[in-house]
Amino acid sequence: MFDRIWCMIVKEFLQLRRDKYARFRLLVPPIVQMLVYGYAATFEVNRVQIAVMDFDHSQESRDLLSRFTFSGRFEVAKVLSNEDELKSLIGRSDIPMALKIEPGFAELLRKGQTAHLQVIVDGTNSNTALIAVGYVNQIANQFSQDYATDRLKQLMPALGAVVPQISLEQRPWYNPDLNSQWFFVPGVIGSITLMMVVTLTAFAIVREREIGTLEQIMVTPIRPFELILGKTIPFFVVGLADVVLVAVVGTLWFQVPFRGNPLVLLLGVVLFLLSTLNVGLLISTLSSTQQQAFVLGFFFLNPAFTLSGFAFPITSMPKAMQLITYADPLRYFLVILRGTFLKGVGLGILWPQMLALAILTSVLMMISVARFHKSVD
Repeated sequence: MFDRIWCMIVKEFLQLRRDKYARFRLLVPPIVQMLVYGYAATFEVNRVQIAVMDFDHSQESRDLLSRFTFSGRFEVAKVLSNEDELKSLIGRSDIPMALKIEPGFAELLRKGQTAHLQVIVDGTNSNTALIAVGYVNQIANQFSQDYATDRLKQLMPALGAVVPQISLEQRPWYNPDLNSQWFFVPGVIGSITLMMVVTLTAFAIVREREIGTLEQIMVTPIRPFELILGKTIPFFVVGLADVVLVAVVGTLWFQVPFRGNPLVLLLGVVLFLLSTLNVGLLISTLSSTQQQAFVLGFFFLNPAFTLSGFAFPITSMPKAMQLITYADPLRYFLVILRGTFLKGVGLGILWPQMLALAILTSVLMMISVARFHKSVD
């Protein structure tokens, strides 16, 4: 049995060595995707182009607007004199946001009354709008607090010196600078691995069937289970090498710390690779051509990425979608990656994710083997 499996493994590696494009596809695209996602994927919103309408022209209004400029979050692209220009700019999506200060802004502040800052937002990009409005609230609240404190010190210096204040001190754990790359890079490792392994495995058996060599192999003494092992073991090795490559590039290039036990991460990687290999094998048994395998792979990969928690919190999804995420191997692997990289946790914390991946692997393997026997027969 082992001799037959070994012959299949050697055959797959020889075929990989002859296929120059396959070697290129396994090395270059994962590195490029890691660099692209590492720089492009972020929750932060910086240098938002805004328009300003200051109808008060007071020292207070200029002070408030200057805080937006010096925050680094916003750039004043246009200074407008009427709202007709604003409608045109937002309608053409030239700017996502505008600030409007009505006449009498400073006078209301000096009287101790509430002065309004109007924020007009292009709601078509709701994510950017929500984050940008959050930054606006922070800047406006800080301006209000500073103005009230200065005003009190001017009117009643003795009272202003002793008035109590609440100061917010942020102490983020595991990611002190709240660097979004530290969050995304481990996620990119899992996503790239999922895509590469599922795609490779899904095309493996389909290609043999399409060119007519699967029947030739099956008339040899090799058993279906041995054929499956001979096909999947090389892709397991390739997937493991890809994980190491992408993890090293992401860690060194983006300076993401690794605080955990490498053996714990290795166990998570092995379980994840086994589950994704069986997903690809199942897709290959459901497909007759490489085009069908591509469509089915896309049908699985896109939802798996969306439901994994890579970018969208699972707790924010509808209950029905949350239940579906339990069948997504990437969901558990992302917890393992971020837990070992950033938190340094071990099996005492990550065992539920490991167990879930082991169960998924077993179920998928049984379904895949059953489907493969049926497709061969």
